[in-house]
Amino acid sequence: MSMDMTTVGDTGLLDTLQHEVAVFARRAEQTRLGGVGQVRNSMDRAAYLLLNRLDREGPMGVKALAASMGIDSSTVTRQVAPLVDTGLVKRTSHPEDGRAVVLQLSPRGSARLEEVRCSRRQLMAELTDDWAPEEREQFCALLTRFNRALSARMTPGTSSADQPTAS
Repeated sequence: MSMDMTTVGDTGLLDTLQHEVAVFARRAEQTRLGGVGQVRNSMDRAAYLLLNRLDREGPMGVKALAASMGIDSSTVTRQVAPLVDTGLVKRTSHPEDGRAVVLQLSPRGSARLEEVRCSRRQLMAELTDDWAPEEREQFCALLTRFNRALSARMTPGTSSADQPTAS
């Protein structure tokens, strides 16, 4: 889907946008947007996203978790292993099919996730302290829309409305 940049908008603005997205990605990776205090940088992105998804959607199998996150099952399996080893995620038998494995957030995982969320909320509050509430809402809405568009582009044949919300 090739577009003529003149139909999309000002190329200078698009150059600035792509540059700012690249800077954001670098800064986010440098800090992991981990939060503040003792919890800062204490949970990697993959673990946070997996725990967050299990918390929001409940127990599920590896394939369902992978599909909901838009990643490969083998990647989920690899990323979940240390979470199981540290007691943040539990593997249990599926209630209807005992042969199938279901992943679920453990009480320890739930507590740990809330610690990290609290720390990250504090960081977001500090970073946007001088923003009006409407600016925070607008930024959140636009960033969500941007993430959905990226997700839809990575999943051909899927509209952005079908994509799960960014977690």
